[in-house]
Amino acid sequence: MSSPVTERYGAPVAPTAPLNEATRVILHHKSCRAYTAQPVPDDVLNLLIAAAQSAPSSSNLQCWSVVAVGDPARRAELSALCGHQRHIEQAPLMLCFLADLDRIGTVAARHDLPTDTLDYVEMSVVGVIDASLAAQNLVTAAEAHGLGTCYIGGLRNDIGAVRQALNLPDRIMPVFGLTLGYPDPAVPAAVKPRLAPAAVLHRDTFTPPDYTTLIDDYDATMARFNEGQGRDVDDWSLLSGKRVATVDRMAGRDRLLGLMRKMGMALK
Repeated sequence: MSSPVTERYGAPVAPTAPLNEATRVILHHKSCRAYTAQPVPDDVLNLLIAAAQSAPSSSNLQCWSVVAVGDPARRAELSALCGHQRHIEQAPLMLCFLADLDRIGTVAARHDLPTDTLDYVEMSVVGVIDASLAAQNLVTAAEAHGLGTCYIGGLRNDIGAVRQALNLPDRIMPVFGLTLGYPDPAVPAAVKPRLAPAAVLHRDTFTPPDYTTLIDDYDATMARFNEGQGRDVDDWSLLSGKRVATVDRMAGRDRLLGLMRKMGMALK
């Protein structure tokens, strides 16, 4: 049986330190797109939110919020806005993570202070980072408790419509969604291999790797993975290149900056 590290890369890599339970959970991460009807108990959700709030936060500003959507009709509406991803409707919960600059603006107003910095893109970046760190903490905690998750970048396809669906005020931006529920054992997910460590790890300074070899090797690894999953798809490098080739592949997210400015974010 291959180790979780080998499984993560789809090939042997340099030796690593011994695993503990935390790293084992992280290495076994899978995107779950098939769920049972079993609901997520409130006490479990409360624990996961506590785990999310345990993530680091820039200057402890905590510029994020999350809307847990359990109502089937609202999840169906969000699914339509996210490209009709059926697991949004199937999962018992859709967590919508938000960059929230409204709350810290309220905090400043309580002390009669201006909020000049909230007009700058830096603060929007802080909100996105805070939301991302919190979400990843939640994902790890959820998977340790037998739950499955899947990030939904499609929440940014039409952030104006999502804001209306979630009743969001200005200075609060949808960043991504996260489906949450118990995985359907009849449709098991698999650990998807990643690029070799040499493609992402640099020491002291950035040194461009030999991408030709690394990408060719990864294309071969992903081809084996997809064949094992019964998928007949193009090479990873071709699919990825197509993803960034034309603006239409952004599915509406090319309008993101303009929409952010309309809601009072990233103005400068």
